[in-house]
Amino acid sequence: MKRFFSVILFLIYTSCALAQDALDLIQKEFLDASSSVVLVASHRAAHQNYPENSLPAIKEAINLGVDIVELDVKVTKDGVAVLMHDRTIDRTTTGKGEPSEYTLKELRKFRLLHNGKPTKNRIPTFDDALKLVKGKVMVDIDIKTDKLDPILEDIKTNGCEDQVFFFDNDYHALQYVRSVDEDMMLMPRAYSYEMADSSIVMFRPEVVHIDFSFYNPEVSKLIKSNNARVWINALGEIDQAIGTPKEDEAIDKILQYGANVIQTDKPDLLIKALRKRNLHP
Repeated sequence: MKRFFSVILFLIYTSCALAQDALDLIQKEFLDASSSVVLVASHRAAHQNYPENSLPAIKEAINLGVDIVELDVKVTKDGVAVLMHDRTIDRTTTGKGEPSEYTLKELRKFRLLHNGKPTKNRIPTFDDALKLVKGKVMVDIDIKTDKLDPILEDIKTNGCEDQVFFFDNDYHALQYVRSVDEDMMLMPRAYSYEMADSSIVMFRPEVVHIDFSFYNPEVSKLIKSNNARVWINALGEIDQAIGTPKEDEAIDKILQYGANVIQTDKPDLLIKALRKRNLHP
């Protein structure tokens, strides 16, 4: 029995060490804009088989080998940060209304939906999510609230400052984050070359979120020359082509001007496609 427990402890230690090594590699790549590695971000975690923004979806994303988990964060009436994308909980849970109208205890009465059907899963707190990802992957925090202090407090409590970055097109929100912690990593959303340039001057961010409407060599050069990564979404047309005969054409399109962080609803298939090109470890 003593030997059995020794083996179990050894396996747990080894697993934790490997996870930390993986995170160290992800962090190193994330901060190296010149790297040839393309990082994969899982949109609302891996929600093909589990409810979006749920703990099982986060676990699945980690198991698939993603680099970044994208999570949407709101705050309840009693000041608790929770995961939720929409303005209301109507689409994704058995309840109705806005999360800010409920206390956490009240929200816990509802179940998350998957493909429109109730599951056993409840709305997770942001703290739950951070405990799950700690030492494993990076987290893109898509801000869905103007109450940022509970989010920042959870990050500090869990010691995840070097693992998370904030995303928003509201630069006032990003400025507030930096005012609380000048070292916090940011991803401003830009809608033009000029806006990307302004965001770089304002924040010196680690990554800039762009879209196909102004994705070109000039924008990518601007961002990378300021030591930031170029984030673009595969959501929609690109994702639909991954895993089909049109996959190579789609991957060529999204990589053509140097984007090196891709957000997807199909992380497993995107990772496989990038590995074929030796672009993902």
